[in-house]
Amino acid sequence: MKYRTCLTAMAVATGLVLAGCSGGKTDGSNETAPTTTKETSEHNSADVEFAQQMIPHHEQALDMAKLARTRAESAEVKKLAADIEAAQDPEIRTMTGWLEEWGEDLPSGTGGHMMEDGSMMEGDSMGEGMMSDQEMTGLERARRASFDRMFLTMMIRHHEGAVVMAKQEQRDGKYDDAIELAKRIESAQTAEIKLMKDLLTR
Repeated sequence: MKYRTCLTAMAVATGLVLAGCSGGKTDGSNETAPTTTKETSEHNSADVEFAQQMIPHHEQALDMAKLARTRAESAEVKKLAADIEAAQDPEIRTMTGWLEEWGEDLPSGTGGHMMEDGSMMEGDSMGEGMMSDQEMTGLERARRASFDRMFLTMMIRHHEGAVVMAKQEQRDGKYDDAIELAKRIESAQTAEIKLMKDLLTR
């Protein structure tokens, strides 16, 4: 009888020791479980088209914004132009990096793949809301209040085109970062369209 009691006591003690070695976890969780990181999403043709068209679209917006530095009369127009430069220049670099990473062609020059006579190569199209060469020349020649009105009118149309492109990317794109950028472009440029329309009525 004493022998059985001894064995029972040893079994209980052994169980307590093993429980102590387990770290006292009672919820069944594993503190050393490895963490996983999200893999970079794949891209599709819509993502490529978005970057290839939005880069020259942004480049033209930067050309317009730079003209405002010396030609605009309104301080509000100058600030808007500076904000456009600050936002869109980094976005151009980001999208350029995507195309290089994907092994895709970079757009050659503002407005798309231009031929020597200024016409578009077959298969290319100007991005939504892009200005023609004649319109850009007219803006470059304008000064002060005339420049402000022309700049705001043209940039509203330019931004509206970017919003269309951004919505299309959100609908058809696959690459997570490109879709997120499209959301930011839609939000920011929609707000700027509202501001520019307000400035035109003053």
